[in-house]
Amino acid sequence: MAFSVGARHGILASKGWLFHALPGTLSPHIIAIQRSAEIQALRGSSHSNTDSQHNEAYCIDLVRKRDYDGFVCSLLSPEVSRRSSLALRAFNVELAQVKDSVSQKTIGLMRMQFWKATIEEIYRDDAPLQPVSTELWKAVKQHGLTKRWLLRIITEREKDMEDRAYRNLQELEAYSENTQSSLLYLLLESLGVKNVHADHAASHIGKAQGIVTCLRAVPYHSSRRKVYLPMDVCMLHGASQEDFIRGSREQNVRDVIYDIASQAHVHLEHARSFSKNVPASAAPAFLQTVFKQRKQSGDERIFALVGLNIWLMFLLNLFIFHVCGQITLSLKQSQLKLKINKYINDFKQILTRNDK
Repeated sequence: MAFSVGARHGILASKGWLFHALPGTLSPHIIAIQRSAEIQALRGSSHSNTDSQHNEAYCIDLVRKRDYDGFVCSLLSPEVSRRSSLALRAFNVELAQVKDSVSQKTIGLMRMQFWKATIEEIYRDDAPLQPVSTELWKAVKQHGLTKRWLLRIITEREKDMEDRAYRNLQELEAYSENTQSSLLYLLLESLGVKNVHADHAASHIGKAQGIVTCLRAVPYHSSRRKVYLPMDVCMLHGASQEDFIRGSREQNVRDVIYDIASQAHVHLEHARSFSKNVPASAAPAFLQTVFKQRKQSGDERIFALVGLNIWLMFLLNLFIFHVCGQITLSLKQSQLKLKINKYINDFKQILTRNDK
């Protein structure tokens, strides 16, 4: 009886109140022990909350630094899915940066095995300790994310450790489907969208996104004397790897870029054909298509894409923020709330500078 009262009222119940309620049934020693246990439990809960805030902040900073387009889009997700969106994008960033961050292929493969094991732990409901893994575990529990999509991303990134150019455009599209499209399927699940038309759109948008990502990375890879563009398109126009490494702007290089970018545009057009049947709730998963459209319609010179001003992206985001009211910053963690508000204010300043 003594312990049930203590568990019910916790440390809010004073020692005097307990003695008054149950005269002669409790001793000061029992109360002291019970109160000590309850205080330790509260301290553990406080420590857990601190860890949770740290994990979320870690994912926010990782995505902001490594996937800024995705970071902006995540901020515009509904509150119920925003944290999960950042967790999924952080997971994608962790996998994407393995290839360029290791000196030996074996080390990269070991990291991929770590992530495969982590996914298995997550679906056994065994919460991992790594920040991104913990946030991903929460997302899986909250939204019932499909395990197959997560494993497919890892498997495809693992195959990409071969460090060779794509043999043809179809191989690049397959890679994009298995990585970028899989991520979009997961984002749709986090938004609660289960719609075949949305899935078809996500498939094509993911392929377009993967193609554009490959193009955007050309200057970086060329600086490291590596070229991953589809070999069949390069051979068609007589463009060698050395042409890209030297940063050539000859017509044959421009033709290669144009053909590859045009294929991304084809996928965007296919995705657009499903727009009438895609629910509005799927929109946050597809915001990056605005950026892809800007890249295709502008100057196709790949070496100009690195410094491309993305103010049109900010314009769209701010329009949604003001008109649709998608951002409702009611986060319990005041520090994270202030941080996200700061990012929104930064977007407004960038938009103002570009309007002048």
